[in-house]
Amino acid sequence: MRTSTLAMLVSTLAGLMLLTACAGRSTNVTDGAGQTMATANSVDSSDYMIGPDDQLQVFVWRNPELTTTVPVRPDGRISVPLVEDMPAVGKTPAQLARDLEGKLKQYVQDPIVNVIVTSFNGPFAQQIRVVGEAAKPQAIAYRANMSLLDVMISVGGLTKYASGNRAVIVRQENGQSKSMTVRLSDLLKDGDVSANTRMMPGDVLIIPQSWF
Repeated sequence: MRTSTLAMLVSTLAGLMLLTACAGRSTNVTDGAGQTMATANSVDSSDYMIGPDDQLQVFVWRNPELTTTVPVRPDGRISVPLVEDMPAVGKTPAQLARDLEGKLKQYVQDPIVNVIVTSFNGPFAQQIRVVGEAAKPQAIAYRANMSLLDVMISVGGLTKYASGNRAVIVRQENGQSKSMTVRLSDLLKDGDVSANTRMMPGDVLIIPQSWF
């Protein structure tokens, strides 16, 4: 059953990619709420925020001895040569690079630092959590323009006991919890692109079990 579900996911994704390629860069996809959603070719202006357990490559120009790859510790800090316990969580890579430059000025003349995230999870508050009848329930790092289909590919689709069209996304908006029903079965099994929808940082996707 899981092999069939994964095969359907691959087929659906291929169809979406074909639609995007045919329509060009201006192609838009309509989500279940009737709103227009940009495809993967669009550019999101938001910057990625560093989270715990991210892996960072810190490059210091003309100073290879200071260039290193480090993990973000659970306390949200990193340690690099000449700089200990630098807060990293909640900053963009560019912000962290500027902060490191400020510290390194004590030891290096006009340091130029570049920070690259090589493995990312993001802050806990921005992760998307999938619970219930997913093949692999888990927390997923949010990515710009992430859609419901992207999330389901990451968790391996639905179990045979899932009631996909009764799934719910719980979202925090203006300090309030709101929920909306999504049609996972229509999206994954029937390839209904109108059932796809944009995900937001911090969303919780709940997939209930079928009643019978």
